[in-house]
Amino acid sequence: MRRKEFIKRLGYLATVLPASSFLLHSCAGLYYASFAEEEGMLRISKGEFKQIKGGKQIERDFVVIQSDSMQYPIGIFKTLNQDYTASLMQCTHRGCELNIGGGIYNCPCHGSEFDRSGGVMQGPAEENLKSFLITTDNEHIYIHVS
Repeated sequence: MRRKEFIKRLGYLATVLPASSFLLHSCAGLYYASFAEEEGMLRISKGEFKQIKGGKQIERDFVVIQSDSMQYPIGIFKTLNQDYTASLMQCTHRGCELNIGGGIYNCPCHGSEFDRSGGVMQGPAEENLKSFLITTDNEHIYIHVS
């Protein structure tokens, strides 16, 4: 291998490895919750937001559900006052599937960002995410999808 080719490959690795590490790290925190489909709604146990970490029980900020009846997953965020928000993880700019990281939705295609409630924070998207009505009882969260 020539010196020039070696330096080129080394530069490529120096660029790709940190980026792939970031992507793998951000995917590791995504938790797909169990749920039940009922007529026009999805029912999730509030226990899906609990996890054991280092021997201690802590609360997740968000969970994701993937229903066979929907093309895109739904992200569910827990708010500070123990309410919940749910948004379809489809970018309103060009329809790319969104990622969740840093407490927001972000589009890997063109960089749009949306807050926990699905509101546009940064374009190019101009429309808020499709959001769903949520009701709760002591044990469950109900996402009204129809």
